[in-house]
Amino acid sequence: MTNYLIRRILTMIITLIVISIITFILIQLPPGDALTSRLQQLQLEGQEISMERIETLRAQYGLDKPLYIQYLRWITGFIHGDMGRSFSHDDLPVNQLIWERIGYTFILTFLSMIFTWVVSIPIGIYSAVKRYTVGDYTFTFLGFIGLATPAFMFALVLMYVAFEWFGVSVGGLFSPEYSVAVWSWGKFVDLLKHAWIPVVVIGTGGVAGSIRILRANLIDELEKPYVRTARAKGVGPIKLLLKYPVRIAINPFISTVGWTLPYLFSGEAIVGIVLSLPTVGPLLLESLLNQDMFLAASFILIISTLTVIGTLLSDILLVISDPRIRYE
Repeated sequence: MTNYLIRRILTMIITLIVISIITFILIQLPPGDALTSRLQQLQLEGQEISMERIETLRAQYGLDKPLYIQYLRWITGFIHGDMGRSFSHDDLPVNQLIWERIGYTFILTFLSMIFTWVVSIPIGIYSAVKRYTVGDYTFTFLGFIGLATPAFMFALVLMYVAFEWFGVSVGGLFSPEYSVAVWSWGKFVDLLKHAWIPVVVIGTGGVAGSIRILRANLIDELEKPYVRTARAKGVGPIKLLLKYPVRIAINPFISTVGWTLPYLFSGEAIVGIVLSLPTVGPLLLESLLNQDMFLAASFILIISTLTVIGTLLSDILLVISDPRIRYE
């Protein structure tokens, strides 16, 4: 296992280097750059900027250097905790913009993952054990609706229902009195009151797909000889179900933890715009539209790093959940 971990960590480092290079090149592909977009915006506002000022700004941000020099300066600063400055946010440090939002994003992502597992695992087990019953067909129908409904539409429906039926505005993560307040128990409770809407919206698509995966895997396991043998030896139905077939059937949940993170991040982007959430998704989309290369590249590299680390953790958890797996 130790040799496996060493190989995987070395592979992770190489993978992240390649991802960082590709990310930086892709962000540079559209015509113009963030400074050009910023200058056009200033000109539309009626401000005149001399060529000397433009050249000074290009030199300040390193845009007068070759592409590989720009990349080396950015990745070196990134490793040391300096991700550069944002062109589209009044020259604020990228670190400040990211850390302001990434905490809320992690909270919603973690809660959405927990919501997905808590809802889908019991329903998936029920559908597999009681297959072809009214309950199974009902959950299958609801699952297809969940898969077919876009997250942003579901968010709009919940916002309408909450406002029309209960008179509650569910936009944002805080009430107006807590939006700029320091952290306290009241602010934490207010966060939980507002977080359930985005958690349900983001997690619903994952719930629908996870139910189908668990149901199919568990049905396959229940038909295997070891289950019939254990049942014939008098093993209790609950113990037999949870100790062996379910333990194996949930392997896809564990193996895709690393992939779930970017999926939830991408789903959170649109939902974040609809619900006015102070999270990473809307800011990432804005940075891509404005060609804010330092902000966009930093976001993408952070998400890629978390995805690679999550995949490694998934592989380690598979060993714990399924003793048959040995990476040696």
